[in-house]
Amino acid sequence: MNADVAEVIDAHSAAGRHFTAGGVRSFVREQGRGADVVLLHGVPTSSFLYRKVLPRLADQGMRAIAFDLPGLGLADRPERFDYSWSGLASWIGEAVDALEVGSCHLVLHDIGGPIGCEWAIRNPERVLSVTALNTMLDPQTFRRPWTMQPFAVRGVAPIWLHTTPPPLFAALFRLQGLVDPKAVSRAEIYAYLALLKRLDRGRAFLRIMRGFELTSEKSRFLVEGLAERPFPTRIVWGERDPAIGLDQLEIAKRVLGVPDPVLLPAKHFLQEDQAPALAYAIADQVAPLG
Repeated sequence: MNADVAEVIDAHSAAGRHFTAGGVRSFVREQGRGADVVLLHGVPTSSFLYRKVLPRLADQGMRAIAFDLPGLGLADRPERFDYSWSGLASWIGEAVDALEVGSCHLVLHDIGGPIGCEWAIRNPERVLSVTALNTMLDPQTFRRPWTMQPFAVRGVAPIWLHTTPPPLFAALFRLQGLVDPKAVSRAEIYAYLALLKRLDRGRAFLRIMRGFELTSEKSRFLVEGLAERPFPTRIVWGERDPAIGLDQLEIAKRVLGVPDPVLLPAKHFLQEDQAPALAYAIADQVAPLG
C-alpha cells in the first residue's frame, strides 16, 4: 500500500469509531444530530462510499450513520459467520441496537437493498422510510454483470481478485461507477481495493459474492413483504448505471409502487459524483417524516 492510499484510509478511520455487534467488531461513521438515517453499502464497497454524503445530511439536521458489513471495509472477517444476505440482514439488527438506533430511515444501495429490506420487513416498527439506490429488489430477475461474474465462481474468484492489478480495478471502477472520472482520485479508488482485501486478502468478500440469494423464495419474501410495508419509500437512481441498470429500476418501481423515481446523471456509485443531489433527495424524503 503506497503512502497516498494509506493516508486516505487513515483519514477514513479517524473519522469514525469501532463498535461490536453480534460478536463482530465493525466500524461506523456518524455525523450530525436529528433523525437517524442509516446508509447501507453493498459490494465491493463499505462505509467509505458515503464519506461525501454524511456531512451533507448532517448539515440538513440529521444523524447520518454508515457502518461496515462484516467482511468488508474496516470490519472484521470472522470465519464462522453467515455471509448470505439473510445472515447479513440478521446482523444489521445487532448493529443498529449496538449503535443505539431506535426508529430510523434506511438508505439502501446495491446488495444493501435486499439485505436492508429483509431487516425492514421483519422489523417494520423500526423503519420510518426506505430510500432505494441502484439495487435489486426482485433477486431472481438479477443477472450479474460481466465484471461480477468471476467473483461467484469457486476456484476462479480468488485468482481473478488476486491477479487484478490496481490500475485495472480503477479502470473498471470508473467504467461501472462514475460519470465524472475526476470525482474520485486514484488513491481513493485504490483505497476501495485495499479495504476489500484487508486482513484476509478478500476471502470474506468472495464468500459474500457466492452468497447472493437469487432465488424465487427470496424474491417472493421481498416482493410480498414490501407490498405490505407500513413505511413510505423513495427511489433515487443513477440512470447511466451499466451494472444495475434501467431494467432493475423498472422492477424497483413495481415492487415499491414508486412511479416517479429521482433520476440522477450518474452510474453505479452515485454517492461519489452526485453526493449533493443525493443528499438533497434523501433529506427531501426524511425531513417531512421527522
